[in-house]
Amino acid sequence: MLKLWRIKISGDCTACSSCASICPTGAISIQQDKYWIDPALCNNCEGYAPQPLCVDICDIGASTLLNPKKGRVKSIENPFKVNPSLFANGVSAPFASAIAIWEASNLLAQRQSLPWDLDEKGTLVYERSISQGKGKIALRINNVINFSYPRSHIEAQTILATDTLDIRATCMHLIYAAYATTLEKPWEQEFTISDSQIEEYLGLDKRKDLTKSTKLNLIKTLAIQPCWITAQIDWPKQGKVEAFSLLESPLWNLLEIVHHFHEDDEGCKHLVGLTFRVKAGAWSQYFLNKKECHAGRSFYQYSTLPKSLLGAIMSIWQQHEGAVRMLLWLLFKTRMGDQQRIMVMTLMRVAYGEDRVNQAISQREERKRLLRMFESDLEVVNRYGLKPIFDPVSYPVEIQPLWSKLANIPDDAEAALDFWINDGSCDLRLTDMGPRGKWQMLINARILSFNLLADWEHPVELARKRRKIERSHNQPSRQQTKSSGKKIQPSSQSLLSGEQIASLRKDLQISQRTLAEKIGKSQSWIRDVENGRFQPKHNEQQLIRQALKI
Repeated sequence: MLKLWRIKISGDCTACSSCASICPTGAISIQQDKYWIDPALCNNCEGYAPQPLCVDICDIGASTLLNPKKGRVKSIENPFKVNPSLFANGVSAPFASAIAIWEASNLLAQRQSLPWDLDEKGTLVYERSISQGKGKIALRINNVINFSYPRSHIEAQTILATDTLDIRATCMHLIYAAYATTLEKPWEQEFTISDSQIEEYLGLDKRKDLTKSTKLNLIKTLAIQPCWITAQIDWPKQGKVEAFSLLESPLWNLLEIVHHFHEDDEGCKHLVGLTFRVKAGAWSQYFLNKKECHAGRSFYQYSTLPKSLLGAIMSIWQQHEGAVRMLLWLLFKTRMGDQQRIMVMTLMRVAYGEDRVNQAISQREERKRLLRMFESDLEVVNRYGLKPIFDPVSYPVEIQPLWSKLANIPDDAEAALDFWINDGSCDLRLTDMGPRGKWQMLINARILSFNLLADWEHPVELARKRRKIERSHNQPSRQQTKSSGKKIQPSSQSLLSGEQIASLRKDLQISQRTLAEKIGKSQSWIRDVENGRFQPKHNEQQLIRQALKI
């Protein structure tokens, strides 16, 4: 294997650009008016030539091989003023959730699974209709790549739509959407992000197995890809907002990537930091315009971006890409309300694409694989904290995933023994195989909703739920007053239902086990109460109220 040496371009360089034109990895660029070799990209032309091409082609010897000293390179302070951290509360932050952002998220996550088409110019385009065909949004990938051999424009974009796009770039897309909401006029103002901020958001600061150079290379790749997407929007009239058309323009304008590097004693430059200057595209003037929204002439559409989602995507994207696609899709879908009935086939198409679902319909073995994969990915979504509520009519217990059935097993050893004894005496046991025709039953099966984590809740939706709980507390006393015809002082506080206890517990971001420890009960007891199996006694209600700070 070729030993990797550091290559330096000395001050004798005449800027003839001969080395930059033949570099197979694109590692040579101009930084601070000087030619510089990016050590994160340079591989000494391994696989292309026996020796570095830049060293061979330079007639004056400006490109020289160095054997740098070992040891860590000291970092430098970022001279650029970056925007404050997004997650001030450490949990969540608002982000732009307009349809252009949603569809771009689908593009980055689902890639080749989307119904791509060719427009009149022969360019790949992903189109979605708006308001039952009255309008449309068209997304394209527009980028110039220096391939090692010529390709047509369509071939280049086909590669971008399939292999080149990284699903983790969706995280950067959402981070950009969150930064845009911090600006008064995002279509005019720019925001600046450093690599250290991105490391924290994505959880890369905890990855001790990755070198600094590897992290910077990954961050740069993920930061660039959302800026490849362009949007063209034809929007119909909605309410007071008049119809408008937006010509094709980038969703995100990457104004500049600033490389920060340190030069060691041998004269070799080490990349130690990156700064990105970004500005939102023209879409933000129509969908993230607070002033015009108050006047009824535009929209201001935002939702809540949980920080935990970014870390989850970075952790599971390789083994459970289907789960990542579902989580990203649900992030926007639940903005319309948590009581959104979702067909199982819709979730499968989101997770695996239309073609694969159609293939499973016609092929038995593919159908089995897809079912196993779906139930596994849905379990990952459940473990993350989004618990699916199955429709008991269209999604009965016998076709539900095994992990959802096992969730009802009590933690207490004696109670678990009784559970399995009772299960063994039933005609339908938990471990029984699914019934014949399970796929046909799943075609019409629905998920009523997903129980959301507290950091997923929209602030407006959280306030609505709190008002609902307060009204339910006061409702018994009002009914008692109305029926008797006179005001009666209630003898005790109204009882909390299992649903109310679960909602209050999630608002405080505590687990069932933590709540159980606070009141001296088992986790299975809390679970049974929240599932409505029985009502706590008066003294138990008082303990729950104290633990939930009511």
